[in-house]
Amino acid sequence: MGFGIEKKEIWKVFDKISPYYDLINRILSFGLDRIWRKNMGLFLPKKSKLCILDIATGTADVILSLRSFSLAIGIDRSEGMLHRARKKTRFYKNIFFVKADALFLPFLEESFDAVTVAFGIRNVQEPVILLKEAHRVLKKDGRMIILEFSIPESFFIKQIFLFYLRYLLPAIGTLISKNRHAYRYLSKTIEVFPYGDDFKKIMEDSGFKNVNFYPQTFGVCTIYVGEK
Repeated sequence: MGFGIEKKEIWKVFDKISPYYDLINRILSFGLDRIWRKNMGLFLPKKSKLCILDIATGTADVILSLRSFSLAIGIDRSEGMLHRARKKTRFYKNIFFVKADALFLPFLEESFDAVTVAFGIRNVQEPVILLKEAHRVLKKDGRMIILEFSIPESFFIKQIFLFYLRYLLPAIGTLISKNRHAYRYLSKTIEVFPYGDDFKKIMEDSGFKNVNFYPQTFGVCTIYVGEK
């Protein structure tokens, strides 16, 4: 890949940076990541007793942002991340975590009303397989909700964002986490991952219908929503 890190091993990197992950997210996004995750909840199915699966759950920020559910399960391959997720949600009786691979979900077909992924799909080896697995475990009319970085359309905003990605993000991430390769890798993957109409088509080709996308904060990230 040319990033110095293989995607199949990226969970090991997240293990190393897990103690600093939340702090770095707040700093690098200027606190906007909380708003973006909360906005994902606007697209949850309008029904009671929602059962939600959060893929690449990290430290459980998505689950804690959604709140409107009867049961939430978060999966991740990084035990370091899951340890912090369990600690943050220890007083919740309806949140559970499983160490699992997003490409081989250990759940039966039609188990969930919604599947969410925030800033995780670009880190898997085969995003299409993740989408197909999510489609499999969704109930009929269930929703896939994805939050991922994208490149702004405005030329001026785009230049600022690319400068930030290429220079400031790796520098700040390295300063705090002491892991240069991790944040260099993360910045590179943001630039090359498909977004907008291109990612919409990938979701449609993976079986989702009524796919739409909603740019956030000048288009620096986007929420994608599709139905089974």
